[in-house]
Parts: sequence; structure tokens; C-alpha cells
Amino acid sequence: MTDHPTSKSNGNGDGFVLTRERTGQNYNRSLLHGTLGPAAIDIRNFYSDTDVLTYDPGFTSTASCKSAITFIDGDNGILLYRGYPIQELAVQSDYMEVCYLLLYGELPSPEEKAEFERDIKRHTLLHDQLMLFFRGFTRKSHPMAIMVGVVGALSAFYHDDMDITNPEQRMLAAYRIIAKMPTIGACAYRYAMGWPFVYPQNRYSYAENLLYLTFSLPTQDYQANPVLAKALDRILILHADHEQNASTSTVRLAGSSGANPFACIAAGIASLWGPAHGGANEAVLKMLREIGDIKRIPEFIDRAKDKNDPFRLMGFGHRVYKHYDPRAEIMRQTCHEVLAELGHRNDPLLELAVELERIALQDDYFIERKLYPNVDFYTGIVLRAMGFPTNMFTVLFAIGRTVGWVAHWKEMIADPKIKIGRPRQLYVGSPQRPYVPMDQRPRPGQRTWSRFWGGGNNT
Repeated sequence: MTDHPTSKSNGNGDGFVLTRERTGQNYNRSLLHGTLGPAAIDIRNFYSDTDVLTYDPGFTSTASCKSAITFIDGDNGILLYRGYPIQELAVQSDYMEVCYLLLYGELPSPEEKAEFERDIKRHTLLHDQLMLFFRGFTRKSHPMAIMVGVVGALSAFYHDDMDITNPEQRMLAAYRIIAKMPTIGACAYRYAMGWPFVYPQNRYSYAENLLYLTFSLPTQDYQANPVLAKALDRILILHADHEQNASTSTVRLAGSSGANPFACIAAGIASLWGPAHGGANEAVLKMLREIGDIKRIPEFIDRAKDKNDPFRLMGFGHRVYKHYDPRAEIMRQTCHEVLAELGHRNDPLLELAVELERIALQDDYFIERKLYPNVDFYTGIVLRAMGFPTNMFTVLFAIGRTVGWVAHWKEMIADPKIKIGRPRQLYVGSPQRPYVPMDQRPRPGQRTWSRFWGGGNNT
């Protein structure tokens, strides 16, 4: 008899009966149903009932919470914000309206939207003392490193008056962080460039202000290109939320301890920085540089098809979307609009990207495996065409995603049944053993250090 549990339906459609084969004992588990998507087996008391843990690395089959914010159906290419398809929001809405939707659950009336935008603009300035934080970094610091530090530092400026049990103060914190993120991100860029910091301008829209804060010079007038402002606004909408991804789960896990919301967002930014998450669009540009020339595209496509070759075509396919990333088609249209506005004949990297897209969309290998260009592929091309350096790509992602993080944090804190996150583990280390005195331990050369260091060179 095996020692692992097996499961079967209990026949009434309301739950599962799990039977431990070794003992024949049954455990009834109820089935929880959401509005859309798969049901979930309720295992909250499973360990206390069975003395057995569930094992799910990467949490690919685990619902960590209940949420009413975003729904994803990866098999059918569906992404909904509060029930609204992302395709409709990206075309008909703007980022401020989407922020209101994610925070409050409904689309605003004209009066509500105008008031919301006024309130956000009231909080765009940074405390003058906070501006000194930037000068503590080297000019070569990655903007995401600066973002983590400065956003975390906001918790020192808004701590004494922050009561997370107060709904009004939670919303005030949400407004503050959404408003200040473009200023922080732009300052990180300007500091690296050696440019003077500029103040936000309330006459601009959110996207226009972000462009102004990043690229304007005090020596000349600045007027945002409306095509670029619209493209940036769409990028922010498309990245506003994406369900329980790594960074959002990080924000929720940090927030479950009652931590300051600005510290929670800083944790989310750190998670987003990884190349497997928010850094994917940055990785697309690195890949294009590696290819280097249009003539070498067939060589690299052949390498991508070779299972024994570690090379990957970054920006193609998606872990969640098995059919097509619904955001990609919007960004594809936006990409071609921006390139038509600015041209790309003088940028070999953009020419290479356009040709790579054309070839991949016609290649049977990619078509059969549904390895279509995803949102990161087109976002990287658009942002480069707009003049953003590669290391700013993830910063812009973080600015757009902030409202999603805050919405999830606010939703979680408002739940009276919230519990601090505490994942368990399957321990595979040494069993209990007695302490060994120093003079009885193995001498140098007797120990296999590769067992500890993985056989690699470590510094």
C-alpha cells in the first residue's frame, strides 16, 4: 500500500474525499467556487486533520487568497480588471480611470474621476528631505535599486500618522504612493543622467507628467508628444495588475504582518526587479543586442528550437497565457503607432525587433507551440523608441503596477479574517544529531565542500 493520499469526488459535486491508501481513512474537503475560473479545494485545516502537508513549489496549483480585483484565464487569453476586459479598458479608458476602478471596484462618474485626479495631483510632490536620499546612491546605481530604497524610505515619512486599521488612512496611503511613483522613478533616471530634478506639473495628465518629469530640461520648453503620451498611458494600464504574480504575492505576504504599506510596496518592487518577472522587457533588449544583426536572426531562431541550447527567445510565450497574451495585441498596435510616429530607420535594434517579430509570426514552430510575442516584447521596443534607457523599463512597470499592489494590499487589510502568511516546507536536511566538539570534527580536506556550495566557485 502506498503512503500518499489520493483524491476522488464525493459524488455530490460539493467537495472531495481524500483517502489515505495506507490506512484507508477518508478526509472530507469542501470545494470553494469563485465567480469565474476553477474551484478550489479548501485545505485550511488539512495539516491539523491529517498531519500531512501539501507540496506545491511555485504555488502553481494553490489559491493563496480570495480576491475580487483581477481575473485571468490563460488558456483562453482573458484578462479582466474588476470584470472589464483589458482590451476595452486599454482602448476606451485611461490610467487614472483604471486606478479608480481597481481601488474602488467600479468605473467612476465624470465627477468622481475629476475629483480623484485632483486628489492624486495633490500628492505628487516629494518631501524635500526625501530628495536627499537620491544623493546617497552612486550615479551608476540601477534605477530599480534606487526605487526600492526611496519607496521604502517613504515609510519613515508616513509612519506615525499611518493606521492601517483605518479605511480612510489606507486610501490616503494609496493615493500618496500612486501619486509619488512617477516623481520617484523620474528622479532616479535624472540622478543617473546628472540632470537637475524637476517638479511635477498638475496641468499634465499622469502619463504626460511622467514624460515631463523624465525628459524635460529647465533650459527649454517641453511639450509631450500626444502619441507617446497615449502609448505610455496604455503601457501603464496593461501593467496595472496581473492577479497573484510574484510581486503582488510579495506585497500581500509582507502586508499580512501589518507592515507599513510603503515598505510592502518596496518589497514588491524588489520582487518585480527579477528578469523572470518585471525585468523581462529589459531582457528582450539584451537578447536583441546579442543577436546584433538582422542577418543572424535565422541562426538564433534555430538555436531557440534546439532543446540542448540554453538560448531563449525572450518576449515570446507566457507562463500564464497558453493561447495568446491579450495585452500583446494592444501593445503590437501601439508599437507600430509609435514607430510610425518616430520612425525606426536610424535604430538597427528596432529594425531587428520588427524583423524578428515578422519571422516568428510566420514560423510553423512558433505557431504550433503558440509562442507568440508577448507584452514584454512590444513594451521593450516601444520604450526604447520613446527614448527610455533599458534600465528604466522595469521602473515604468513598477509605476504602472503600483495601483495593483495597493489595491491588493487594501483588499487584504480590510479582511477581518486576515492571517499572517506562513508557508510550510518539506524538510530534506539532516535529522536531529548531537553536537560535535571542535577537536572531533573532520580536518581540512576530509570534507566534501561541494556538498555545501553546489560545486561552483563562490566569493
